[in-house]
Amino acid sequence: MADPDVSVDHAPSPLEWREGDMPYSSQFGDHFYCQTDGRLECGYVFLDGNGLPERWGAGGMFRIGELGFGTGLNFCETWRQWRLWRAAHPDRAGHLHMTSFELFPMAAAEIDRALSRWPEIDRERQALAAHWPDRREGRITLSLSDDVTLTVVCGRAEQDVPAWEHQADAWFLDGFAPSKNPDMWSLSLMQAVFDHTADGGSFATYAAAGFVRRNLQAAGFAVNRRPGFAGKREMLFGRKGVTSGA
Repeated sequence: MADPDVSVDHAPSPLEWREGDMPYSSQFGDHFYCQTDGRLECGYVFLDGNGLPERWGAGGMFRIGELGFGTGLNFCETWRQWRLWRAAHPDRAGHLHMTSFELFPMAAAEIDRALSRWPEIDRERQALAAHWPDRREGRITLSLSDDVTLTVVCGRAEQDVPAWEHQADAWFLDGFAPSKNPDMWSLSLMQAVFDHTADGGSFATYAAAGFVRRNLQAAGFAVNRRPGFAGKREMLFGRKGVTSGA
């Protein structure tokens, strides 16, 4: 469902399709995911970078915040991993709630097309596309299973993250490249991300630009670096309230 009290006053971002079903934003001049393999990148950067699925063992509600919903790839792969983890640990109770902040939400058919290249997430893709609303505005909240909820806040992250009523246990920082969309990596937004991170909570991002690292540190995160995915030199990850190892 979508709350009518908040709306996006921007036209959809111009979308191109390259190499068949790979979406490309002509507005930002960037692909929506890694051209090598976006699904594997999600596992390496966002899940492993945040210590998941190991941290799910604590049980209870686990909240993930995300900057940039895009195609929904990170959500679908995270949901897949969550489902496999729960199946392997039937005695562990828990609920996954992912909240993503997205200025230009795609249509269901676009999401379905963009994710069709990965049969591993067919189950999640089909469920997401089937529940995705025609009106993509306000706050979209989807209860996709008894233990998985997705919320997509449609609008400018710079406004919506500071107003968010929750704190995330982990953040996926996945806006377009810092050189293409610097507003998504600003100090003010990184400060809002930090302020809406639970004590001991974490972040991970494929980005490694110097100003991104400095903004995350200035916001208060302990920032670490490690080799990036598919030969990329570096990626960043870190925690709130943990001494930096960078």
